[in-house]
Amino acid sequence: MKETTTHVSTRHQVIGPTLVINLGGRRRVLSSAPQGGGFRSASHIINHQVDANPGVNGHFPDPARYLRKLASQLGVGSYTVGLMTAVPMTRLVTSRVSADELWVECFATVGVTNAVCAGEWPQYLAHRKNKLATRVGTINLILITNGSLSTSAMVGTVQVATETKTGVLRDHAIPSWKGRDLATGTGTDAVVIACRSRGEGPLHTYSGTHTIFGALVGRAVSDCVSRGLAMAKKWRELHQ
Repeated sequence: MKETTTHVSTRHQVIGPTLVINLGGRRRVLSSAPQGGGFRSASHIINHQVDANPGVNGHFPDPARYLRKLASQLGVGSYTVGLMTAVPMTRLVTSRVSADELWVECFATVGVTNAVCAGEWPQYLAHRKNKLATRVGTINLILITNGSLSTSAMVGTVQVATETKTGVLRDHAIPSWKGRDLATGTGTDAVVIACRSRGEGPLHTYSGTHTIFGALVGRAVSDCVSRGLAMAKKWRELHQ
């Protein structure tokens, strides 16, 4: 089995502060996105940079509505999944890994100023009177494959992507916002997985870490999050 790593082939472009990904037709999508989250059919995915403290400034009382309006303005239609991030699109990282005819691509924006350890009490409750407490840092992961995944395999892909992200954060000793524990993610992370419908690509019933598909997901996410953390570190050093 031949394994390769190349540049992503999924059509995409950055329009101002927004990454627009064209899936090349309607695809099955599972996500935790504020717009179009859950299971749905979608033709586009957008990742939009917003102000670092939108909640404080009151710009986005309804993120889903805002993203739907943005999608319309960008001309990508109603079948769109939308994400938000404070990370500029100049820090977008991508990766493509493949094994024979199967491939997985990852698009990611990585920010960790809002890093947390799972189980910590929510920051906004612990410091609700502190105006400086609202800090937005998000790791948005968008995974696209030519494989046709079962519903359970799509859920499994989210699991593998999350495990990988957390592993990379631990490897880089990223602290939580409290500074006492290592982070497992951020308080606003989102993940998207888009795949082909049955009969349109290689069928995969399982996607765990014992499968080739799961291994491809792990490698793509690890590459993106590692490079994204390096870019975030450089950005912080330049803006301190």
